Amino acid sequence: MWHRMVLAVTLAALVGGCTTMTPEQRRAADEEKCRSYGFTKRNDAFAECLQRLDLDRRAALRRSADFDMWGPPMIIYRPVPVAVKPG
Repeated sequence: MWHRMVLAVTLAALVGGCTTMTPEQRRAADEEKCRSYGFTKRNDAFAECLQRLDLDRRAALRRSADFDMWGPPMIIYRPVPVAVKPG
């Protein structure tokens, strides 16, 4: 039974680690994508292709539910003491 648990945790860790890319890996993937479109390095069209990929990635981040520019909402609770005056 515990073998299955160890296997499940190991697989979850491996799959979770595979989804993130370092900036160097992302740049290499973007360059490969632009080369697959037919652009060659060291010209304006290649640079524009890289820029568009980056802009598309940023726009997708802004559209996603994970993006919250202001952070989580801050709730401040401060009770107001009310005293009744005798008389």
